[in-house]
Amino acid sequence: MSKIKVSKTASTNETKKSKEWPAVVYLWTLGLALLSYIIARFVLDGYPHPYHWSIGIAGGVLGVGVGWVWYRWRGDVF
Repeated sequence: MSKIKVSKTASTNETKKSKEWPAVVYLWTLGLALLSYIIARFVLDGYPHPYHWSIGIAGGVLGVGVGWVWYRWRGDVF
C-alpha cells in the first residue's frame, strides 16, 4: 500500500464564499447612477456638463450603499 496523504482542503474549497458582489448591488448602482444623471440633466441644464457626470457618479456611489443594505435586508434578487 502506498502512503498517500489526502488533504481535507479540497472539500473546504467548495464551500468558500464568493468574493463577487451580489447582483442587487450592481442593479442599484447602475439604476441610481442613470436615474440621477437623467434628473441632473434636466434640472441642471444650464450648468456645465461635468456637473451632470459628477451627480451621476454620486448616485452610483449611493447605489452601492443602498444595494448592500438591500442585500443584508432582503437578500439577492436572483
